[in-house]
Amino acid sequence: MHIVDFQAEHTDAFRALNEAWLSKYLRIEPSDRAVFADPYTAIIAPGGRIFMAMEDGRAVGCAALLPLADGGFEVGRMAVSEDHRGAGVGRALLQTCVETASALGAPRLYLEASSVLAPALSLYRSMGFKPMPRGRAASLADDRIDVWMERPL
Repeated sequence: MHIVDFQAEHTDAFRALNEAWLSKYLRIEPSDRAVFADPYTAIIAPGGRIFMAMEDGRAVGCAALLPLADGGFEVGRMAVSEDHRGAGVGRALLQTCVETASALGAPRLYLEASSVLAPALSLYRSMGFKPMPRGRAASLADDRIDVWMERPL
């Protein structure tokens, strides 16, 4: 397994990986579909990054860094295929996010999650993310989000 930067040919895999976990654990919103339809415009063009975990030419995971106003990044759109969960793919993606944001001089990483995603929350805690009482104002309107975390870099 290796991590690569997002390319246009990863668009369908990025969408499929994210739709799989969202439809299983939460729900897919129209705003999600807009991001999945054009991840370059939604994430990369504003200064973000997307990383794809690849194994034998197949995308088995993904994660994105979305720029924040304070120079930090939000970790989002993180997904691992069911058949690769528990194999270190999520940890490798999150480590890539940490290293990339740090190299870019970001002061912190931030993320939003749901308490139904216990394995993901355990991973975030193990990698130095700490709970916050509340996150971005925009996330307060999304009832899928009830956990906010950050990690200083």
